[in-house]
Amino acid sequence: MAVQTVTKEDFESLLMDSFLENEPMEGAVVKGTVVAIEKDLAIIDVGLKTEGRIALKEFGQAGRDGTIKVGSIVEVYVDRVENAVGEAVLSREKARREESWVKLEEKYAANERVEGIIFNQVKGGFTVDLEGAVAFLPRSQVDIRPIRDIGPLMNVPQPFQILKMDKRRGNIVVSRRAILEESRAEQRSEIVQQLEEGQVVDGVVKNITDYGAFVDLGGIDGLLHVTDIAWRRVNHPSEVLAIGETIKVQIVRINHESHRISLGMKQLQADPWDGIEAKYPMGAKFSGRVTNITDYGAFVELEPGIEGLIHVSEMSWTKKNVHPGKIVSTSQEVEVMVLEVDPEKRRISLGLKQTLANPWETFAERFPVGTTVEGEVKNKTEFGLFIGLDGDVDGMVHLSDLDWQKPGEQALETYNRGDMVSAKVLDVDVEKERISLGIKQLATGETGSSAPSDAGAPAEAGGLRKNAVVTGVVTEVNDGGIEVRINDTDVTSFIRRADLSRDRNDQRPERFSKGEKVDARITQYDRKTGRIQLSIKALEIAEEREAVANYGSSDSGASLGDILGAALKGRGDEK
Repeated sequence: MAVQTVTKEDFESLLMDSFLENEPMEGAVVKGTVVAIEKDLAIIDVGLKTEGRIALKEFGQAGRDGTIKVGSIVEVYVDRVENAVGEAVLSREKARREESWVKLEEKYAANERVEGIIFNQVKGGFTVDLEGAVAFLPRSQVDIRPIRDIGPLMNVPQPFQILKMDKRRGNIVVSRRAILEESRAEQRSEIVQQLEEGQVVDGVVKNITDYGAFVDLGGIDGLLHVTDIAWRRVNHPSEVLAIGETIKVQIVRINHESHRISLGMKQLQADPWDGIEAKYPMGAKFSGRVTNITDYGAFVELEPGIEGLIHVSEMSWTKKNVHPGKIVSTSQEVEVMVLEVDPEKRRISLGLKQTLANPWETFAERFPVGTTVEGEVKNKTEFGLFIGLDGDVDGMVHLSDLDWQKPGEQALETYNRGDMVSAKVLDVDVEKERISLGIKQLATGETGSSAPSDAGAPAEAGGLRKNAVVTGVVTEVNDGGIEVRINDTDVTSFIRRADLSRDRNDQRPERFSKGEKVDARITQYDRKTGRIQLSIKALEIAEEREAVANYGSSDSGASLGDILGAALKGRGDEK
């Protein structure tokens, strides 16, 4: 039998093969023995040529409390068999991660909770030990509400929800908040099932905002809106409530899907709007406190829960374009009159000026028609002067009442704002808040007595002169006025819109039609050019004055309509 000869080279090859078969492969998890502990490192023998070193912190709680000792058997991950200095590169953290990763992936896929321990704080959050794998817990996922002291939660086993896993990068993100919200949702659902709309319960004020307060009903929060705190106006909930205060509330509404609960406090009190029309009849006067001022008026509290609005138009007889804040101030006590009550819309319209004397009525009593008054020229317009009078009211002197001899436009040029003038009261219309004045009527002391002798007299056939009354036929109507041909002549004249009537509402050209006969007064006549200016308005004013002079006055007790009626009847009798 031949004997096989083994060379030196063959022996070395066989020896190396033997080492390779017995040595652990890189990337595997193997068991090792702790042979020594040096400071914060554990020296571990895994059967390689040299031992490896692993930081004690990689062993988690066991490394921190001294459980790892010499002789302990541990599982480690072989990262490299030998590094540059001849040592094995081992990792306990990677071994534990490999062991637990599969289990965590299964629970993540099944959306199951996992148990972990918060053991360290890092930037933006905390690290959690998940049975060997290290996960990141963002600060926002620690609790439902921000917490200042994380200490009681450290190193305590507790459940977490895996939000994200990335095995390639070795990243795991977990949440403790998700567990709490789930538990809270279950608890809220149970509590909501026990509550009913209309039920009265006790609650604790947890938080106050500009729009209301959140009240803890024993595990679930309800919103008490600022408008449901009291029947009266509440500017901010903190005026009535305080955090930590126990209050009695009524459940107004429950949303079983979103678990939102609306609460009310005022619902536990009598509604002050019940029988509101009987308490605040129209025309009655009451005292109240100004609670709010806006551009369109001021709100006045008549009693707790009852507010009315003084519209800007009802605040002053004379101040028409003034902000309400310049007439009244917040918290001011004022007397108001009830103008209108709407129980359905819960609205009360109030008037402030109605509690004060009407300055036009006062003026009419103090200065009857024919009285001479004095005032300052406040404004000049194309149709006359506005004079400031006693009682903070204005009177108007029309162009036609400035001078007997000069045309109105020419007479107007002789006056300036600020001039003090005297005038005679021609008419006071309290309803329309108008006072008509005349300056030319002061010439002889009697209204109209200084007018030319032919004033108001009909024109002789073919004779046209200023202040004569003529009859004409409408030949044209347009937006600016009407064109009239004077009877028995070929003379035509255009009557402007402003001269169609004394009443502004009747200064509408469309109320006339072609062929219609109209009476008018000649206000201007140029004999050289033959130009004539007519005015129906001037005729109406002259007839009115003549009627007052001949048939009575406002002092007699007769109305202006009665006086004009008598005058027209007299004219008919003469004809």
